[in-house]
Amino acid sequence: MYLSKTLTPRSFPEIGRRFGGRDHTTVLHAVRKIEELISGDTKLSHEVELLKRLINE
Repeated sequence: MYLSKTLTPRSFPEIGRRFGGRDHTTVLHAVRKIEELISGDTKLSHEVELLKRLINE
């Protein structure tokens, strides 16, 4: 969900629908949770950035 939000212009409701009909608040919580984890974990931050680069190739 985090990558969907950061790499696309999709809204929280649209992402939720594409993840099996999840509510937009579920998407919001997931995005915030990953942002929180990334801010405290350099390794995770680097891994997420690598995923973003690979997806955008």
